[in-house]
Amino acid sequence: MPGRTDSSAPASRPEAPAPRPRGVRSARSTGTAPHASTALLPDGERADAERPAPARPRYRRQLRRIGPGRVLEIGCGDGGTLADCAPGSVGIDHDPRSVQRCRDRGLSAYTADAFLAGPHARPGGFDALLCAHVLEHLDDEQVEGLLRAYLPYVRPGGGVVLITPQEAGHRAEAAPLRFTDFPLLRAFAESAGLAVRRTYSAPLPRAAGKLLRRNVFVLVAQVPR
Repeated sequence: MPGRTDSSAPASRPEAPAPRPRGVRSARSTGTAPHASTALLPDGERADAERPAPARPRYRRQLRRIGPGRVLEIGCGDGGTLADCAPGSVGIDHDPRSVQRCRDRGLSAYTADAFLAGPHARPGGFDALLCAHVLEHLDDEQVEGLLRAYLPYVRPGGGVVLITPQEAGHRAEAAPLRFTDFPLLRAFAESAGLAVRRTYSAPLPRAAGKLLRRNVFVLVAQVPR
């Protein structure tokens, strides 16, 4: 059941594979990305998503877990976390207004189509991928497409961090599609061919997620070498 499984400390032994969500197939990287943005919300949710969402925390601690290199952030918003990333990091967001606010701060940010057409879209050009508060807005096929589209831009052995809100944060999100907890995150990562290194609750243990909006599920993985 969603929300019943978590790991708030480093895993001491391999966990049993989570059930694969309906519609998720094993993703094989093609080294190319679709022309259309896979980071867009489903059509029926875009109007609702215009209402303000709570400010997202910066993920400095999570970034430290994937090293100091260049980060490709999917769903960068106004750039709060992107500003903490290493020089040369790039953000992608479906909202052109968020992209412009990032650029006003001196950050490198693009809509998905602009990124794919630009100079930063080089296979293996980034050391890590960060995707926070995005996957809960997508269905199985869209999550698979997003990971397949952007993982080729992360070098072999690079880090991946996937973050989704727990109960209180999920209720506060603008038009979330479904509650995306540890089993779903693990299933998505494994179907994309990633090696899951750790899952944990942050900033507080899992029980706080029912009351604290900022409490999130975190999955740390690695791109195969």
